[in-house]
Amino acid sequence: MYRKKSKYWAIMASMIPAMALVGCSDNDEPDGPGNEGDGNGKFVFATTIEGSNGTAYDLITGESLDGGELTTVDNGLLNPGATQWVFHKDYLYALTYNQGNAGTTRSYILGTNGEMEARSIEYRISRFSSYGTYNDDIITMSTGDGPASLADAQGYLPKTLLVTYLNVVNETSRSNDTSTGAYSMENFLGNGEYVTLAGAEQSGSKLFCGAVPMGLSQYGAAYENRKWVRPGFEHLVHDEAGGTGAGSYKAGELVGTQYPDECWVAIYDNENMTNPTLAKTDKISTPCGRYRSQYYQTVWAADNGDIYVFSSSYAKTMTDPGQKTTLPAGVCRIPAGSNSFDDYYCNIEEQTPGGNRSFMRCWPAGGNSFLMIMYDRSLTEKNPAATELAVFDAASKKLTYVTGLPANVSSIGKTVFVQNGNVYIPVNVENEEPAIYAINTSTAKAVRGVSIKANDITGFGYLNPIK
Repeated sequence: MYRKKSKYWAIMASMIPAMALVGCSDNDEPDGPGNEGDGNGKFVFATTIEGSNGTAYDLITGESLDGGELTTVDNGLLNPGATQWVFHKDYLYALTYNQGNAGTTRSYILGTNGEMEARSIEYRISRFSSYGTYNDDIITMSTGDGPASLADAQGYLPKTLLVTYLNVVNETSRSNDTSTGAYSMENFLGNGEYVTLAGAEQSGSKLFCGAVPMGLSQYGAAYENRKWVRPGFEHLVHDEAGGTGAGSYKAGELVGTQYPDECWVAIYDNENMTNPTLAKTDKISTPCGRYRSQYYQTVWAADNGDIYVFSSSYAKTMTDPGQKTTLPAGVCRIPAGSNSFDDYYCNIEEQTPGGNRSFMRCWPAGGNSFLMIMYDRSLTEKNPAATELAVFDAASKKLTYVTGLPANVSSIGKTVFVQNGNVYIPVNVENEEPAIYAINTSTAKAVRGVSIKANDITGFGYLNPIK
């Protein structure tokens, strides 16, 4: 499965339309400073190719982001695909999310011959809903049932933080020890509710994680004769199990927070992720983006170390009025070296067309700039699509929509690359080749860069060769 594409092309020919072999030659390189990394490595693109007989996934390489065209023909490494591609310290990890089950992951490197190679170990990791990095580790996180030894008198299990540490250098994996109760997520915020974590942002030795309140588990709802059920919220405790997938629930649970107009950040002293300091503000709502069971990181460090905390106000989509946030999508700040919010605040939503739109994801884009994937309509409208981009300047508190993108965008990529005043991101379009776009963070103007003969680009980054 992991051999080079050239050895498998005869098998895949019926799946993938014939393509001319087109690459980035020296003549395709732009003049002046480009995004060529340090000159020794290559850019790596995770691509998807749809054919009549199925779907193929290919890791291909290129020398530049700023122009030319790449093909999957006789180029790259076939792989099983991934939910999220994570580039960290010249290693590429394929994280796969499986609803209700453990996911699998494998890592890849760029060999000294300039070709992608799969490393030898494949992992079964705990189901994850978010991830981040700390020193040499990629950290995957979710909140799940704790061990049976911690069950209450009714047999209800406390919700517990489940962490997997993937050491990219040593190619090892370890999980946290949940047996002592040190990782309990019950009553995490002091209101009885349990939380899950969204993202993990390292700043110095500390780790900043968005704390997403999930409501009351069976364990939390039953505690001391429903002590934690707020007056007026009793009807939200389910009498029987129901729902499907990410929307499933058990009898006795209260799904969704009773406190939608709060934002909490858990600040850990190190990667052990115990005994956090909690920072709170009531200026914004939950600090995360959301898509089904995935909680996207929206807590990011600027270049000067300040931590910017973004909220998409996803709680606007809740059905019950008591669980809907009244707060618009916005951003607050934890200054560098601090464990609490200062008075910084910006209403992002009011700067969008119609004054009522939000965002799905965001990333640091260099300096005090952030790139944001914006929805094309309000979250409360039917089927909002996250197909627009904007640059947020935290210093001036200004949101500027990106111009120069194609009109037929089908999806925006999941990874970015920052260099020379530009932030690069994959843009997938309908009935055309996907491409990497360079967005100037000062002007918010996008320029089409390298395109790839594939259906879409699911991730990309830069790797130096490893022996």
